[in-house]
Amino acid sequence: MRTLDFARTPLASALLSGALLAFTTAVYGQTVTSAVKQDVSAPLSSIPAPPPKAQAAFMKVHRVKLIPAPPAKQAAAADTALQKAAAAPLPISAVDFFEGIGGGLPAFQVTSFPADTTGAAGTTQYVQWVNTSFVVFNKATKLAVLGPVDGSILWKNFGGNCENFNDGDPIVLFDRMANRWILSQFAVSGSPFSQCIAVSTSADATGSYNRYEYQYQDFNDYGKFGVWPDAYYASFNMFAGNTFRGSKVCAYERDKMLSAAAARMVCFDVPAQGGLVPSDLDGTSAPPTGSPNFVMNLGSDRLNMWRFKVDWANPSNSALTGPVVVRTAPFEQACRNAPLAGSCIVQPKTPQRLDALADRLMFRLSYRNFGTHESLVVNHTVAVTSTRAAVRWYEVRGPNATPQIHQQGTYAPTTSSRWMGSTAQDKKGNLAIGYTVSGASVFPSIRFAGRQATDPPGKLAAERQVAGAIGKGSQKNTDRWGDYSTLTLDPTDDCTFWYSAQYQASSSEWHTKIVRFKFNSCQ
Repeated sequence: MRTLDFARTPLASALLSGALLAFTTAVYGQTVTSAVKQDVSAPLSSIPAPPPKAQAAFMKVHRVKLIPAPPAKQAAAADTALQKAAAAPLPISAVDFFEGIGGGLPAFQVTSFPADTTGAAGTTQYVQWVNTSFVVFNKATKLAVLGPVDGSILWKNFGGNCENFNDGDPIVLFDRMANRWILSQFAVSGSPFSQCIAVSTSADATGSYNRYEYQYQDFNDYGKFGVWPDAYYASFNMFAGNTFRGSKVCAYERDKMLSAAAARMVCFDVPAQGGLVPSDLDGTSAPPTGSPNFVMNLGSDRLNMWRFKVDWANPSNSALTGPVVVRTAPFEQACRNAPLAGSCIVQPKTPQRLDALADRLMFRLSYRNFGTHESLVVNHTVAVTSTRAAVRWYEVRGPNATPQIHQQGTYAPTTSSRWMGSTAQDKKGNLAIGYTVSGASVFPSIRFAGRQATDPPGKLAAERQVAGAIGKGSQKNTDRWGDYSTLTLDPTDDCTFWYSAQYQASSSEWHTKIVRFKFNSCQ
């Protein structure tokens, strides 16, 4: 157990001068463990793909495990960051896209809801993983070079929970510092529960992987990862059955995982807090030497931020400090008072409403070191009306000093809802955000918006509809809609955004698109 000494924290003088509104000292339980299994796989390209599975007799719906919502407000306050119109054109000329995993991809059958959609670009490939299947695309040709295959192919001959349970809830990231892939999913069909992490041995996602299995006594739900110089960081919502036990944030020994050595895990338990997300490094500039990883979640008109510093030489010296409270413009959680909790997004020609998943920050918490400043960008979903949602986005600067919101906005330029967003910045500081849009006359579709670094703070330009992802039907058989979408940067130019998300091509099954674009000013 570790108790924080507030007087010795680097924020003490700033807090006492009133620069921030709140800081909470806390005690967090710490554990240090090793992987229960590890090895190096054969190249994925050499492993025969399992035979196609027969179409399931029914679609499996994954119910979201609820985390504590911020306290309800006695009186609503006006959203001072609301953007009701966006007239300025978005300075992006070329938008490219191709079909991802879903009903539109040959050799894939939709057997579950919702589509947990994640993906990332590497040097020559794009890897997309949705639920329990993934595919490796050639970036230049947009053709699949592996898959779609069950995620279990990653764990062939590994044994244990990882090979036995292909449970999904995946994450794909590309570690551009090492030119390696990080692919992870949970294995929770039996206890103890596992997180399975595979780190590629090269920049080729079809090659071999260093494989690790880490175990937990409680159910490790909704794992989110971030790449950092000293570790791979992750956060989980922990459950005993359906009882929320708080969050767990973990650091995995990156250097050892890159070299296929035994790798430890240092974790802290954060009671009564849910939906934490670790920062994920973008760009070629590392954080300042010795910088902690930054971890955030959502509060009532605030963001909460922790600092996680791991010490591999002496793990007991690792520390999780915080939270620092960063005040935001007022907001109301979307769909909070909906008859079916959390589901209020309107679709055409059906009474079925969709889930906003507005109780948590969306993936990723994107970090950049611009040299002149450090910047974090993130988003979540807020209410405009009782049946209309919008993306609220933030840029937070100074996370190693006094974190403050540099700019923020609630993007609601039409009467349709926007939700399930993901945001990031390119090397020039231009910001993009992708999301799903739906309304009384708009079938669930993929759109994106953005702003140049020189634009007025807090304002996004006019959104763009992805031409190949215009919805043509409503989802009628469940309210569940995604748990996240994913926007990442191309490591070869640090300008091109790659976005992967769900849309509704018909009323029968979900599809996904992979979209790439860049600002004209980024070269």
